[in-house]
Amino acid sequence: MDHLLTLLIFTPLLFGIVLLLLPVSLRNSFKYLALAATIVQLVLSGWLYFHFQTGASFSGINHAEQYQFAEKLSWISLSLGSMGKMQIDYFVGVDGLSIGLLFMSSLVMVVAVLASWEIKTNLKGFFALFLLLDMAVIGVFCALDFFLFYIFYELMLLPLYFLIGMWGGVRREYAAIKFFLYTLFGSVFMLLVMIGLYFSVTDPATGNHTFNIIHMMNPANYVQGSIFSTAHQTLFGFPARSLAFVVLFIAFAIKVPVVPLHTWLPDAHVEAPTAVSIILAGVLLKVGGYGILRVCFSIFPEVATAGAFWLGLLGVISILYGALNALAQTDLKRLIAYSSVSHMGFVLLGIASQTTEGISGAVMQMLSHGFLSAMLFFLVGIIYVRVHDRYIYNFRGLAKLMPAFTVFVMIAFFASLGLPGFSAFIAEAFSLIGAFTSASVNGLLPAWMAVCGSIGILLSAAYFLWTLQRMFFGETRLSGGENWRAALTDLNFREKSALIPLALMALIMGILPSLVFDKINDSVLALVHLFR
Repeated sequence: MDHLLTLLIFTPLLFGIVLLLLPVSLRNSFKYLALAATIVQLVLSGWLYFHFQTGASFSGINHAEQYQFAEKLSWISLSLGSMGKMQIDYFVGVDGLSIGLLFMSSLVMVVAVLASWEIKTNLKGFFALFLLLDMAVIGVFCALDFFLFYIFYELMLLPLYFLIGMWGGVRREYAAIKFFLYTLFGSVFMLLVMIGLYFSVTDPATGNHTFNIIHMMNPANYVQGSIFSTAHQTLFGFPARSLAFVVLFIAFAIKVPVVPLHTWLPDAHVEAPTAVSIILAGVLLKVGGYGILRVCFSIFPEVATAGAFWLGLLGVISILYGALNALAQTDLKRLIAYSSVSHMGFVLLGIASQTTEGISGAVMQMLSHGFLSAMLFFLVGIIYVRVHDRYIYNFRGLAKLMPAFTVFVMIAFFASLGLPGFSAFIAEAFSLIGAFTSASVNGLLPAWMAVCGSIGILLSAAYFLWTLQRMFFGETRLSGGENWRAALTDLNFREKSALIPLALMALIMGILPSLVFDKINDSVLALVHLFR
């Protein structure tokens, strides 16, 4: 039980090595090997989630007992002579902010493998890169050493670049390069901030500089006079801590993505294969939201408070801009991509409120959107695999041809637009409650931001209901004629097996939100404590 997180992180890597050693003649077994790896991971993350302890009282976020299943080993040790010793640790652990994301990511990865049945070329390369990406994603959510966090964060970039660029659509090279450059731009400057933090923070036990994220959250561990020690230190004429916050926020906001840093997302989604779209929307966007909470807000809380209005404004702009763009789309996959921009805006709005309700709603929204976006992109992939078309106006009356498929589409659409009884309703309601509460509790966000967020929900209802009416109801008319009618068969067993767990999670979280809130509450309270 002492090394469960390590096992969770590196299980995909072990299976990937086995996969690479197998001969090409066994190519049909590659997908089953990848599926086995993700199922093992799902079982481990489920065990961790249900054995995660809650209910303790924390006076601050630095209490070690808040991080559970922790493992710490010396990884890189280098003597620097009179300057002391450089110590980089393999330090992993989870708290309420990460434990739910681990489980969600593990389930989404299982669904992504099931969606990858459509891949027919170079299966060994595809699934090897897939499993490497899986390891990196889980590692990001577990890492408590900034150096280790950065390695896993960067490691996600390479497999995604090749998965989009080699197995994507017609403009796959353009989409892959655009994604690569956007992400690399943010992470290069993150490296500079990480180095600055290293030289500013010491381990209270040894006195050596450290990359330990938990120590970086405690002002008492900063070296007096160091670049990030106080708000009075400047860099290039700007307050150093504010500049570091902005740099880190941009790096993570690209992943979320926050408008105007979102333009890579629609292109990447449209060109990526279904399995990669599921990972992009279901998991990668959450890495951005998690990074803002874990790094930006936890290490620089006073800067987050000072800039709360602008963060909330960016969230509102993302909600409305993403929804209006989704309303204008004719490509079903592009519509879902812009809806993700809108729904992730609620995450930023909830975080910016710096209230318990708002941050709880933001975390719930990340989990809810993870399941629902995976479900939506899987459903789009089902249509595309059958007729190789996603143009909304080319379809009408699909409910008569594909009744089971239509049921899952209705569940995904109604859950995503915030129908009571589903997870997105709870998430968006709490994010908006946090925004409203902020006006009276801490005065950070004006009430009109919550009103604008509510308009975003109305717009999401408009584009989802319009798409549902246009594609699924009325007399059946298909631009592909009888060929399409024959190809548009209803869901098979594999597809139902992927969709049912996602639908159940959206329903369970909507009916019993305490299953999530109980796990995250201690960590949310500790984070809010930092802002006071």
